[in-house]
Amino acid sequence: MIHKAALLALLATLLMPAAVVVPGTAHARTASVNRAGLQVVLEAIGPDLPRDPATEIRISGSLVNSGSEPLSGLRIRMRYSSQPFVRRDELTAYQSGQSPPPAPWRALSYFQVPIEPSGKLPWEFVFTPADLSLSRFGVHPVVIEVVDALDQPVAALRTTVTYMPRDVRVPRTRLAVVLPVVDQPRRSGDTVFADENLAAAMAPGKRLGDLLTIAQDTATAKGLTWVVDPALLDDARALGRPHSVRAKDRPQQRPPSPGAARWLAGFRDAVADHPVVATPYGDSDVLALAHNGVDDLTATGIEAARIVSKETLGRDVITNVNWPVDGMLDHDGLDLLATAGVGTVLLNAPNLPPASPTGTPPGTAPAVTPDASATLNAVTGPVTALVADEPLSETVGADISAPGAALAGRRRFIAETAMIASEPATTTRTVIAVPHRRWDPDPGYVTGLLKTAAALPWLAPVTLEAVKPAKGAPVPRAGLTYTEQDRRQELPRSYMTAVKKVGARADLTAAVTTAVDLDAFDLAMLRLVSSAWRGRTNAAAPYVEQVGEAVDGRIAMVTITGSEQSRLRTLAGRDGDVPISVRNQLGRGDAGRVVVRLRVTSAQPELLRIEPYQDRMVIQGGQNQTVRIPMTSTTASGQTTVRVQLTTDDGRAYGEPIELTVRTTGYTAVALVIVGAALVVMLAAVVLRVLRRRGGRRPPVAAPAEREREPAGTES
Repeated sequence: MIHKAALLALLATLLMPAAVVVPGTAHARTASVNRAGLQVVLEAIGPDLPRDPATEIRISGSLVNSGSEPLSGLRIRMRYSSQPFVRRDELTAYQSGQSPPPAPWRALSYFQVPIEPSGKLPWEFVFTPADLSLSRFGVHPVVIEVVDALDQPVAALRTTVTYMPRDVRVPRTRLAVVLPVVDQPRRSGDTVFADENLAAAMAPGKRLGDLLTIAQDTATAKGLTWVVDPALLDDARALGRPHSVRAKDRPQQRPPSPGAARWLAGFRDAVADHPVVATPYGDSDVLALAHNGVDDLTATGIEAARIVSKETLGRDVITNVNWPVDGMLDHDGLDLLATAGVGTVLLNAPNLPPASPTGTPPGTAPAVTPDASATLNAVTGPVTALVADEPLSETVGADISAPGAALAGRRRFIAETAMIASEPATTTRTVIAVPHRRWDPDPGYVTGLLKTAAALPWLAPVTLEAVKPAKGAPVPRAGLTYTEQDRRQELPRSYMTAVKKVGARADLTAAVTTAVDLDAFDLAMLRLVSSAWRGRTNAAAPYVEQVGEAVDGRIAMVTITGSEQSRLRTLAGRDGDVPISVRNQLGRGDAGRVVVRLRVTSAQPELLRIEPYQDRMVIQGGQNQTVRIPMTSTTASGQTTVRVQLTTDDGRAYGEPIELTVRTTGYTAVALVIVGAALVVMLAAVVLRVLRRRGGRRPPVAAPAEREREPAGTES
């Protein structure tokens, strides 16, 4: 006697409008079902796009029992609808399991054999579009469903079949695919890597290695744009040279990494014919900068991106297009980017959603997919907004590690783009697909998806540069939507405060140097505000500390000379000069040249006055310079304190001040008295001597012999 259930199954099989391949033998025994352990896996479906009513379509896969008990009494069936989806939100709800497929339903079914623990049984359905009464262009729901003997669902897999009759022609939708190559900071300063992980990530089969494989496999693909963080390229360049790695809190020398050099050279060659958009150096968290008063780093990051990208890729890249973190932006961030020269922003759909149609509840999706291009008003004027399509972006960046996920992702991509093409739009539109910035892709999946996109008759691949606003009236947008929850995702204020303190000291080193290149700590500061630290500020804290130590070390290279024991100066008299020397221990020559000012103040101006002096000093690297400071004392003797501080040209204190003790002795006045008295004594002695000489010159008395010679006639 034929079992009743088996008879029903046989009748269902005979009445099928399609051929069904039934593996194994029928079995009708009822058993409890471990719902959590049963999985329907899709393994093959094709062709991607049937265009004739008689084209044979095959859907096959496996039924997997991952539980610990055997399962029996199960029935697997295929359910479908000949009516296509009308709107994309219907397709989204269906694929997420939030709503049933549209009616009417039809089913093809058969019995399945028992499934042992860890067992895997194949299934397959074969049919044609005519069998399913598919007659017009559209996307149709197909469900592979497992039910128990009571017809209760146990497991299900939802997929779609897209049918396009050969005589149907639709306007091609322009598709721009944007692929990011963004990592995380690997260095605190410019010379020392935090660890050895970057080289490992660039190896074949690892994340960055897979991104290189995709770039090489799609070197000739059309409609592809790359978004690259120049900090990653810079790290690869540094790793390919002799470098240092921090180990046990000390830098240790390492030879050049051949793998890093190959990765950089390979990527440069692979993207040579594709447009490349550069994020600000380090992929700055622009919103955190805007909301914490660190505005200047945005323009600095864009300029650094331009310089570093040209050095590493050997050509100019696009820096006036910005892709904010998570594609989310508010008006503060928009204004900050606009003032830094950005004219186009790439946003996610939730950030700039379409306005709800008139008369519908808020959040209602429009009847047609809006064009990707929109216009925003910034403080500098209009800014172009390019809005990524959320379902397409999710599909490109999907995690396909689960069994059947790659095939399901490709089927969803075909369905989503077909739905866009089938909408009642009157103009040609552009859609953009961009996965999340730190995606971990499978090269085969992504490359296959791009090949599929190029082959679909309703798509036209374009680059991001080629995206222009659609003609006609655009679908209105609701405006920038940035919630408090979005703001909480930014780098927190406490972290940004610590970064700002380091930045203020780093600005001092830039203010005194005369170098025309990027400031010594610009790149280090940009690494500290990377979006990679969102939710990971504990991991970033050591970087902040290391940069702070490096900044303080550089400041200490330009100092006022003299030890604690030699900080006593003596002013001989009421006025005089006190020499003060400044040492510049930075690199020799112009590279280390600094311009500083010397500020000298008296603790007691009423006792010791600082006279005017030339305070500006230009000191070459590796040299000293001395300034003589004139001082005047108002007392005959005593001592007071003088504070000496180096400053920048604009008066900001540079380094720590020192204090000198200046002693006034009054020796000059005493010396004048002594010299004056000595002069008086000396003059008196000279006068006395002159007088004595004059007294010794009286008329002489005649000698007696002369008297005898008087004439005799003179006697009486």
